[in-house]
Amino acid sequence: MNQLGLPISLNSSMLLENFVANEELIGSINQLFESQLSSELYIYGLSGHGKTHILQGAVLKSLEYDNNALFIDCLDSIPDHLADFMDQIRLISFDNVHLISKKNEEIFFDLFNRARQSEVSILVSGDCLPVNLELMKDIKTRLSLAAVFKLHELNDKQTMSVLDKQMSERNMSVDSKVYEYLFKNYSRDLKSLLSTMDDLDKASLRAKKPISIPFLKSYLGL
Repeated sequence: MNQLGLPISLNSSMLLENFVANEELIGSINQLFESQLSSELYIYGLSGHGKTHILQGAVLKSLEYDNNALFIDCLDSIPDHLADFMDQIRLISFDNVHLISKKNEEIFFDLFNRARQSEVSILVSGDCLPVNLELMKDIKTRLSLAAVFKLHELNDKQTMSVLDKQMSERNMSVDSKVYEYLFKNYSRDLKSLLSTMDDLDKASLRAKKPISIPFLKSYLGL
């Protein structure tokens, strides 16, 4: 089973199992697979709060169940031919609906309606409540009828847990003081921190040095 040939690579590390916080939301998504019933979920939050992680995680979970699934980033062009394959899909995720172009709004609306008619589970993410989206009224009405969940910003302990899991998967151990230094002097944005830790990991391997505060300060110019 696959994404029906869509040229979008899923991040295999974005699993529902390693998403921190928002247990009610994770439970609702898992229920989609356990009950085999379709549903519509709208998830909103600021950049870096995990919207893409959740949506890709749901698609990966669907594929684990040997069901076709789609992940679509609304920032990109949406192929209108996908409507012809709705009877083959179990779940569809639309990420970043707030960034959709005017040209793609009609295509999105058609896909959303066809998915509902075909009893496909639909997950949509945006940066605000449906009523506040700057989209055509019919789209906002549809999204307002979905189960709405807000992603909350992680606290330092939760953010540290996410970063530590990433490094543990690479068989690396990083002192918690390194993370604390990053929070205080660099950023608390998870998306930025994940990218930075990835860069630090590669740099430390090249330099054959552990990721320490002195190494961090030198690499980031802090």
